[in-house]
This record gives sequence, C-alpha cells and structure tokens, in this order.
Amino acid sequence: MKKTSFKLIMLLLFFAAGVSAQTPITITGTVFDEAGESLPGVNILVKGTEKGTISDIDGKFGISVPNASSILVFSYLGYNTVEVKVDRTKPMVITLKEESKTLNEVMVIGYQDVKKKDLTGSVAKANIDDMLKAPVASFDQALAGRIAGVNVSSGEGTPGATMNIVIRGNNSLTQENSPLYVIDGFPVEDPTVGSSINPNDIESIDVLKDASATAIYGARGANGVIIISTKKGKVGEPVITYDGSFGMQRVTRTIPMMDAYEFVRLQSEVWSAADLVGNFGYFKTLDNKTYTLEDYRNVEQYNWQDLIFRDAMQQNHSLSITGGTAGNRYNASLSYYDQDGVVLASNYNRIQGRLGTTLRRDKLNINLSTNYSRATQTGSSPSQSSYSGMNNLFYSVWGYRPVTQPGVDLNSLLDNTTDEGVDQTNDYRFNPILSLNNEYRKNFTTYSQFNGFVEYEFIKGLKLKVSGGYTIDSRRGENFNNSKTRYGSPISTDKVNATLSTSERKTWLNENILTYQTSFQKKHYINTMIGMTMQESNYDYYSMKTINIPYESLGMAGMGQGVSNTIKSDISEWSMLSYLARFNYNYQSKYYATASFRADGSSKFTKQNRFGYFPSASLAWNFTEEDFVRPLTSVLNSGKVRLSWGVTGNNRVGEYDTYALFEALQASEGNFSKPEDIAHGVYAFNNTVTNVGVVPYSLSNPALKWETTGQTNFGVDLSFLKDRINFTFDWYNKITSDLLLRASLVPSSGYGSVMKNIGKVQNQGIEFTLNTINLQSRKFKWTSNFNISFNTNKVLELADNQLAMLSNGYFDQNFTSPNYIAKIGYPIGMMYGYIYEGTYKVDDFNYDGSAYTLKPEVARYTSENNTQPGYPKYADINEDGVIDSNDQTFIGRGEPIHIGGFTNNFEYAGFDLSIFLQWSYGANILNANRLMFESGYNKRKDLNQYASYADRWTFDNQDSNMPRVSASSSNGLFSSRIIEDGSFLRLKTLSLGYTISPKFLKQMKISKARAYVSAQNLFTLTKYTGYDPEVSIRNTAITPGLDFSSYPRAASVNVGINVSF
Repeated sequence: MKKTSFKLIMLLLFFAAGVSAQTPITITGTVFDEAGESLPGVNILVKGTEKGTISDIDGKFGISVPNASSILVFSYLGYNTVEVKVDRTKPMVITLKEESKTLNEVMVIGYQDVKKKDLTGSVAKANIDDMLKAPVASFDQALAGRIAGVNVSSGEGTPGATMNIVIRGNNSLTQENSPLYVIDGFPVEDPTVGSSINPNDIESIDVLKDASATAIYGARGANGVIIISTKKGKVGEPVITYDGSFGMQRVTRTIPMMDAYEFVRLQSEVWSAADLVGNFGYFKTLDNKTYTLEDYRNVEQYNWQDLIFRDAMQQNHSLSITGGTAGNRYNASLSYYDQDGVVLASNYNRIQGRLGTTLRRDKLNINLSTNYSRATQTGSSPSQSSYSGMNNLFYSVWGYRPVTQPGVDLNSLLDNTTDEGVDQTNDYRFNPILSLNNEYRKNFTTYSQFNGFVEYEFIKGLKLKVSGGYTIDSRRGENFNNSKTRYGSPISTDKVNATLSTSERKTWLNENILTYQTSFQKKHYINTMIGMTMQESNYDYYSMKTINIPYESLGMAGMGQGVSNTIKSDISEWSMLSYLARFNYNYQSKYYATASFRADGSSKFTKQNRFGYFPSASLAWNFTEEDFVRPLTSVLNSGKVRLSWGVTGNNRVGEYDTYALFEALQASEGNFSKPEDIAHGVYAFNNTVTNVGVVPYSLSNPALKWETTGQTNFGVDLSFLKDRINFTFDWYNKITSDLLLRASLVPSSGYGSVMKNIGKVQNQGIEFTLNTINLQSRKFKWTSNFNISFNTNKVLELADNQLAMLSNGYFDQNFTSPNYIAKIGYPIGMMYGYIYEGTYKVDDFNYDGSAYTLKPEVARYTSENNTQPGYPKYADINEDGVIDSNDQTFIGRGEPIHIGGFTNNFEYAGFDLSIFLQWSYGANILNANRLMFESGYNKRKDLNQYASYADRWTFDNQDSNMPRVSASSSNGLFSSRIIEDGSFLRLKTLSLGYTISPKFLKQMKISKARAYVSAQNLFTLTKYTGYDPEVSIRNTAITPGLDFSSYPRAASVNVGINVSF
C-alpha cells in the first residue's frame, strides 16, 4: 500500500513538472550598476526569442519566460552585455559592469548630475589625478592647459596670486570676465575663492561652457561656470590619508644687465666731459691715477638681481579621514601650505580645514559641511599701480648701478637707503634690498563656509531638495613703512607711516529644488526640475592711514602716535531672487532634448529692468544606436551629435551703478586725469570741513540692465576601439550685447562718466579634445590627453558714432598716451602705437660740417625740432611728412590665437610618470620695461640698462636700430619696437612616482603608499626677453599682455609621500 502511494505521488509530481514546463513563468528583478545605483532603460531580452522588456526608472523589471531554463540577455549603452539564467525562487539582482568609463562619467551640470552619455551641452571634466601631480597651492594653478577653451593665466608669479580664468574668450570690455564658481552648490563670483580650497579635498571639477549648460545660472552664467564638488564620506572602516611634500623653488631666468664696463661706457655718453673727470666722475684722478674706461673691466661689482632673488622653500601637508555606514558617512581634513617667494620678504601660507557628514534614512538624505581657510600673504606685488613706475621694485633692481666711482666704497650702495649720485627730486630709485627687508606687508584672508541640504523623496522619482549656505569672507591688510623703506624714508612725503584696512563680506543662500523622473512605455524618459533660489550679500570696508609716526620701533602698534592722514569706509549690499526650470527628455538613449529657463531679479538694477530672462535649448542624437550604424560598432563604440542655443547674462557691476549717489566730501577729489576723475570740491559751512554739504558725484541711469550673451554650440563626441580613443569637437559662436561700459561725459555736466549699456562683442571658436589609451598590458599602460582651442574675438559695436575706444595700461605718469585700442571689426585689447622703422641714419640728414639737419622729404616726429642721427624712426602711415597721433595703428595682439595642453601618463610595475606640456601661441607682450631700460631713459645719470642696450646707435655703430642715448621725446613712444612675441611652450608638470606593493604594506597595516618627485615650470621655450611670457600686470580685457616690473615665475621641485591607513 505504501509503495503504491509513493508511486502515485511521484507520478503526480512528474505530471505537475511537465505542466509547469509548458506554463510561462514570470521573472522579476532589479538591475544595478557597480556602484549600486539602479539602472533605468536596460534592454532585457529572452535569448532566442524577440520577447523583451525594459527596466523602469528604479531599475526594476518583470518579464514572462517560457520555462525555468530560459536565459535573459541584459544590454545597456556603455555597459557590458550579460546573459543570466532565470531564477524563479527570488527576485533577480543583476549588476552590469561599465564598458566605457568615459561614457558613464558623471558630470555635474548645475542642480543635477548627469552621465556624459546623456549630455546635450558642452561640459568638460578636469582630471583631478593629473592636477594633483602639480605642486601648487590651489586647483586653479593646475588647471592651465587641461581643458579646451579654458584660458588660465596669472599676471605674474607672486606667491598666492589670483589666477585669471577666461572661458571661450572675453565677453565684456570693462566688466569682470571670470567665470562663476559653484562650490558644493554655493555660487561665488570672486575668483580668489580658489585659494580657500585644499586641492586634495576636491572630488570633481566640471566646467560648463555653452549656454545650454550655463543658462540655468542665468545672470551669472555668461562667462561660464566652474562647479567644484568636494569629497564626501565613504562607507567602510575609517581610512586616514596623509599627503606631504617639501620642495625648492628657483628663478629660471634673469635679465642680463650691463656690467661695470658697459655701464661706465654708457655714462660717458650721458655725463658731460667735465663731470666725468670731476670729483664725482668715473674718470677722475685719484692718488695720482687717472681712471679710464679700461679700468672698469672685471672689477668688483653688484648684480642686484642676484641679491634680490633667493632659492625658496615650499611645503604642503594634508591629513584626512573618511568612513561610516550606509546611514551615516563622515569626512574631515586638515591641510597646511607654506611657500616662500623667490623675491626677498615674500611668502604665502594657508591653513585649511573641512568637515562633512551625510545621513541617510529611507527616503531622507541630509548633508552638512563646513570649510575654514586662513591665508597670509607677505609682501606686495612689484608691479602694483603707482603714480610713478620709478616706485616699482624692479626699477631700482635693474636701475641701481653695479659699480661706484674711484674712492667710493662699493658697499655704500648696499648700506645707504639711496644712491647719493641720484637726484631724488626726479628719480625715485631706492635701495631695493634695504627697503624690502624693512617693509611690513601682511594681508590676511579668512574664509568660512557652511553648507547643508535636506532631500526627501515623496514618491518614486519625486524629490525635494532644500539647501542653505552661509559664507564669511574677511580680509585684513597691514602696511608699515619705517625710515629705511621707500615710502617711509626721511625724503618721502609721509615719513614713517602705517595703513590698516579691513573688509568683510557675508553672504547667505537658500535653494529649493523639486525634481521628478519618470518613464512611459519604457521608451520615453523624462527628468524635470523646478526651483527657486534667494541670495543676499553684505559688504563693509574700513581703512585708516597715519603718517609722521614718531616711534617707528613700535611698528603697527605706533599708528595711534602718528598724524591721521586718510580714513575711508564703505558699505554695500545686493540681493537676488531667481526662478528656474529644466526639462530633459530621452528616447531609448538615442534622441535627447533639453530645455531650461531662469528668471533672475537683482537689486543692482531699477524696477523696470530688475528681472532678466535666460532660456536655453539643446538636442543630441546618439547615432550609434541606429540600426544602420550597428555594423560599425566594433570600431565606433559611441557617436553623438549635439546642438545647443541659449542666453545668459552678466551682472558684474557695482551695487549702485544705476543710481545717483551723493557723498559728503571732507576734501576735494578728482583732477580730470581720467574721464571719471571730474574734480569735486567741498561744500563747507562756517568755514570748517567738519560741517560739509552733500556733493553729487554719480549720475543715475535707470535704464541700466544686464549684459546679455547669446551662444550657439555644435558638438560631436566619438569613441573608438572599445573606448581606447575618445574625441570631442565643439564649435561655438557667442555674441554679447548691451555691454556695461562707463561712458565719458562732457566736464561741463559736472560728471565724468556714467554707466551705460553700449556695444557688442563676438567670440567664435573651435575646440578639440583627444584622449587615448596608446598601450595597455598587465604591467604597462600609456595614456595621452591632447586639447587645443582657437578663439577669435571681435568688437561689433561701441557707443553711438564711436568707432574705437582707446585705453592706457598705466604704469608710469610719463607714459599715459593710449597703448591699447578696441575698434569695431577687430579683437578686443589690440596694442596701439607707432610702427618702428629703426633709427635715423646719417643718410637721412644734410650735414654742413657742424650740424645735422633732417632732409625735407624725411618725416620727423611732430614735437621734435632737432632730430638727430640715431633717434628712433617711425612709419609715416598717412604720408603727410609728420609723425603724430594720426600715424598710430595696431602694433600687437594681446590674446593668443590658440592655447592647449598635452599630457602623457605612463605606468609600469608600480612606477608612474606624468609629463604635461602647456602652450600659448600668437599673443604679443607690450614690454614696457624696455622704454626705461633699453633707451637710456632721458639720459638719467647712473641708471643702469639692459645688456642689450650696449648695441645702441653711436657714430661707431651706425647700423644699429636701437636708439642712441638722448633726451628725445620720441624715445618714449609706444611702438612696435617694444612689442614681443609672447608665444611659449612650457614643461608645466613632470611627476615620477612609485606605489609600494600592497603585499608588503599589508604587514604594516598600510593600505596604500606612494612616494613621488614632482616638478613645475622646469622649462619654457619662448622668444620673449622678459622674465616670463605668461604675464599681464593690468589683467583686463582691454589691456592684456602688459609687462612692467613683474614678479618672475619660478621653477620648483618637490619630494613627497602619500600614505593611507
């Protein structure tokens, strides 16, 4: 009976199994990527059939299969296709591995993240690993040459100097052209913010270049946007990382100066014959010896550059910890950077700390972070603007004589504050060593940032994110000049003096962003966003200067003992209210469309123009998803075409430029030297300035509005040979209209100028980026990155009936004629002056035996009635026989034709080598130093000159085209003589490292260790004769490429170690 029952049960089971084999089975599951994020839109196909489905927005799927032996095929763009046997016992969990790291790279595009394969705009991501190989203080110093279309430069090499970043050319003539920085969601317009972030804390840097990407930032997106995301905590045991390095810096180039022999030979042409043999002459008789020029060969002498420059140390230390659970992650870091400058008494150091935490509870996500940075800059820029260029450091460094007259101790030049042979009434040379060692210059910058957000998912795909942020930017400047400094000596106007200044900017931000993601029919994917943001910023500034301080030993503490000289104060505020929206549509990862809109309201403008509206739209076609391209996918992995258009704005004007302003002046100001320098008097009551009336000094313009930039972009992204070759091309056309310019007014109006919307500028260019994996094996890998960009800039319109706008890159009161021009139909910032034709030769003159008279048919300089052989000669462009302002023309261009970078990375058996080359081609430099140091400079006594001036014109050297020693007014003209080629190719970064084997480290409980040597600016190939071709001391759009007394750029070599526990 039991056997019969058992057989019956087995028969029923086999029958049930047979029936089951014929009955379809429903299989469910979820598809994830390697990071654990769900993947929507994955194609799921039952192998051997045409039956399939697509995962939903949460990566979930359900599909009916014929039997339990069925195979499912999972395929998704950018991921490896996998085949998995169905599992009917539980929901399946499928993990797809990325096929192409590049296509799935996450890009931050403003308020949202998107994978590169889904991008419709022009966005570039910096390679953080490559950038960290450069021994620099801030990320922006390592960004130059890394990204196509992003021009990064510094005016000079001062430690802690702010980098100038311009994305796709200058849009504005006179307003700020730097991009908007967004740090963990907090927008900041100040380019100095880069120095507040430790590069080791940065997770990613995304650069938004076209309008479809930047329009979501509206009124502040015209100059591009740099989005910086800092590192967050990671799940796992605590990981402690230390990165430290020490290094040395050295000036790679000095400018050859005349030695004692050439200097005295020059003085023999400057001094009168009687003075040369007099008591203070170089050829005087002393101890029965009459000195001659030959006595100055190989004598003891000074090279003041050797005394002013030094080998300088730098060090960098960073310590971080990260860890946590899935519900609570944390990270913290502390860093210290210290850099001595290669010029005496200059230094930059910074201490920085960051703390962050992330909390996850089901549908709730909370993030809190804070950053603190305090930087101290010692010393000041040698090129800072001054009434006279003779006050700038290198005027004295180059100009101080190398030798003294017979009987005068050479050390007296070092010991005395001034050279007794210099007339201090018209020459401000001052002992540069003594002055630098006694000046007190400190600038303190403290930056604090507090950020946080709360994000909640109400239903699937619907999330609300509320963010808040608060920053405090505090700055303090302390300057003290004792009696042994240029500005505090007994011969100075102010005697011993001190200045104290403080400023503080407090800014708060609130953002409310609602996003929704969904799909229809598992083919149509929609991602939408709407939001509102509010931001307000308050600024105050105070400064005080006292002079004639009696007790200089007290330093800054003695300010109260001095005589009050100037007291200044300022307070301002601005606020913004914005509404924004974005709509993204994706059809089967094949066709993409994006539209965005932002409305910005700013307190900087009156009610009639308070709001600006900034739309954008873009399309993309992933053509490799088309059936007719599939036969090529073995070679062409991915191909996408992008097209975008949008409008962005620029509101970088003063908080009150649109309003009429009044001021109670305590003293008269303005001297008509500039259009905005209308003189204003003091309206005093009862004959005392303690009772003053209000003076109107700014004219209102209620019609003032935003600068507006419209941009069109066309791009192509291609990936070949399983992502071994990745190519990106972009073409763009930008037109900026309603330029914010300060227009001159007639003096009789009582106002010098008024801010107006006038003018139009175009930028057009192309960008190429190529990333390749050249060789790859188990032990060896060689990768390359190449990028190049071309930008053409053109002025389309200026003010009514204005064809050109002239400007002066100011450096000295004796050289104030226009040296730059912005002219309709030509690029911004063209250098302006005379065409130099060499020197007047003897054949240009009639000679009567005693005097030279210029031949009538030879043109002469208008204010020069006694032109002589050897004087500078300029082209008479209009052929009227007179060289005057009508003969001025373009003499150089301040912006490059193209810029780029080339990186090669090698890895072999634990070793890594990185070689990074950066270049700039086609820009000129206006080397104003040569006006003073390659001209004899008005026959100034004892003023040394560049060694090149030894080849000047003389009657013994009549073929020379370098002007003779003279006081000729034509010797100081801006001309093509001082325009030089600023193109360069630089070995920017060279890094060699070794990562120790994990097997060896495991015994010491160390997870990773790498030792490295890194060098910066090792070699520069250039024709420029100055310290460095990357120079622009008045770094504005209309005065680029000016060099005068600039701080040299140093080469550095660092040794360091990176260890993780």
